Amino acid sequence: MTDSTSPTDALPQRAKGSLLVQDARTRQRNAAEARFKWYGIVAIVISLTVLAIMLFTIFRDGSSSFTQAYMTFPVTIDVAIVDKDGNRDRAEMAQTTTIAYGRVLAESLNAYLAEQGIAIDGVDEGAVAELISREGAGALRDQVLADTALVGTTIPFTVYASGRIDGYLKGRVTMESAALDANITPAQLQLADRLRAEGILTTGWNWGFFTSPDASDQRPEAAGLGVAIVGSLYMMLLTALMALPIGVAASIYLEEFAPKNRWTDLIEVNISNLAAVPSIVFGILGLAIFINFAGLPASSTLVGALVLTLMTLPTIIIATRASLRAVPPSIRDAAYGVGASRMQAVFHHVLPLAAPGIMTGTILGLASALGETAPLLLIGMVAFVDNHPGAPMEGFLDPATALPVQVYSWASRADPAFTERSAGAIIVLLFFLLVMNAVAIVLRRRFERRW
Repeated sequence: MTDSTSPTDALPQRAKGSLLVQDARTRQRNAAEARFKWYGIVAIVISLTVLAIMLFTIFRDGSSSFTQAYMTFPVTIDVAIVDKDGNRDRAEMAQTTTIAYGRVLAESLNAYLAEQGIAIDGVDEGAVAELISREGAGALRDQVLADTALVGTTIPFTVYASGRIDGYLKGRVTMESAALDANITPAQLQLADRLRAEGILTTGWNWGFFTSPDASDQRPEAAGLGVAIVGSLYMMLLTALMALPIGVAASIYLEEFAPKNRWTDLIEVNISNLAAVPSIVFGILGLAIFINFAGLPASSTLVGALVLTLMTLPTIIIATRASLRAVPPSIRDAAYGVGASRMQAVFHHVLPLAAPGIMTGTILGLASALGETAPLLLIGMVAFVDNHPGAPMEGFLDPATALPVQVYSWASRADPAFTERSAGAIIVLLFFLLVMNAVAIVLRRRFERRW
């Protein structure tokens, strides 16, 4: 080989320079990488800022719903009002309305304030009675009917303060707003200050927010999440019992046993499409099939669970198939090599290894279903429900509501107290979602196997 045919002559000559000195192209590439890095940092900062603002707003507006204003004073249960015949017959006493018990509370409070020498100019006996929640009359009636021996006695009784007084103690109502409010006056707020100084009006933890049912627009201080929490738990239980076995069985068949042809391809495409269908479409389907055709009771947890099952199934199937597909083929080959059948290879080897991903996908699908509102609105769960559903199994057919529907219902009411309750319900819903996501993480780490 001569010098004229040397292969080094055909190579392009590199510009001479030091590797320690960046040329123009290298500087341009490094600048682009630095800009991309800062784009990512700015995007993360913006996302975290928006999330922080959202959480701050929710907790600022909703944390006060976990406390409640109470009034404690002696109540004399007048025989002439609650038991006119004086025979302590519970059936006859049950005919006494809550209006009469409200009069008992009003008279007792006015008498106690007069005894203590507490009075404010411009606040008559009727205005004093307005400080008591309308829920108090029903609570007193239930207590007396449960123990008729209380008739004619004087007992210490704790009752909710009215919504405006509760809002005043929480800073939602002010003297300026009371001057423009037809439901409260500045003089009543001055009396509330006096009652608070005397220890009659206090603020404490509001267990009723978690246990009580919804309340009417005239009793926002008594509204609770009891029915919504029970309804959500029932729906999640039924949805898990229906969606998990169906979804896992369908995934195992499609991934491990079904032949690869045009029909299975069509099924896979439809499953992917169903995962992208708006949730309100499933609500329309549930209304048409389960209520109008099958005749199941509207606003029941069973119908809600059926609708959420249809909506959750595609998510579970996709997550389960991805988990099965992630198991290395060598696991199957090893099982076949020791004489295992296809069924044994799947259920004894592949499925246990895919279990963490299956459980994680299932829990995340259920968590997503827990926050759905649109399909539940169409099946009637937005209706006002003031009674807790019964115990399983009968309770699955009783009217109920769910946490996201309760949030929507309270947010659409005019009284500012319901806005506070709505933010509090969002906090409870976020807690449930946080717990479900934490369970998914724990299960994945607990059962995850490495190969």
